[in-house]
Amino acid sequence: MTEAADGITDDLFAGTAWHYARYRPDYPRRFFDELVRRLRLDGAGRLLDLGCGTGQLTVPLARHMADAVGMDPEPTMLVEAARRAEAAGVANVAWTQGGSADLPAGLGRFRLVTMGRSFHWMDRAEVLAALSGMIEENGAIVLANDSCLVRPATTWQRAIEEVQCRFLPPEQWSGRTTPAEGQESHEDILARSSFPRVHRVVHEFQRSWTIEQAIGYLYSTSLPLYRLLGDRRTAFEQLVTDTLLAIDPGGCFIEPVTLEVLTATRR
Repeated sequence: MTEAADGITDDLFAGTAWHYARYRPDYPRRFFDELVRRLRLDGAGRLLDLGCGTGQLTVPLARHMADAVGMDPEPTMLVEAARRAEAAGVANVAWTQGGSADLPAGLGRFRLVTMGRSFHWMDRAEVLAALSGMIEENGAIVLANDSCLVRPATTWQRAIEEVQCRFLPPEQWSGRTTPAEGQESHEDILARSSFPRVHRVVHEFQRSWTIEQAIGYLYSTSLPLYRLLGDRRTAFEQLVTDTLLAIDPGGCFIEPVTLEVLTATRR
């Protein structure tokens, strides 16, 4: 799932889709297995993946639904998502350009609505109000959010951040602040919505990164690093490489990951 944006930030991820598709880590298999089991996804009903990005949630979950809609404001994300679906042999997904501010957009009703790494970019109360009329009585909303590589938790992540700071002035880092940051939690927002019953699951695991993967991830974020660096891109990549190899000459780096999954239903 992508950090999708609503109408306020429709161009936030412009130009990042190629890197997003290749360097954003997928969700773990156990996340999907647990979700399918708990929600009893049996091939019936419709899925809406809101802020679908390159289809990291859409494609695996579509296998367990009658049909699915992947919606994202960035058209190049949808191109990459369609490629993912074709490669996976998944043919029951319709890809639709639009953001959360466009709901209900004539999309119909759904058994399941998912938002992966995206709800924090939206006007959350307005989105939940719109979804109230789009989700079946026994349907559910699933919010999935995991650790972010550029929010440092390890020595090597902090080293990458220091390199970025050397290349970009502070005023160019504005894309890293989301509309929901520092405000109410997702649970509090859900408690006042039509979906106040929340089930929380946390998956903890480790991800390994190569230097190429880490740099590719940096180019996939809402901070348009690839564009901002311009002709300094080669120097930046070399300094990241040298800095990380000084930390671990083997070139393999471990990130501790916490994936929080909130499933919200009506009373």
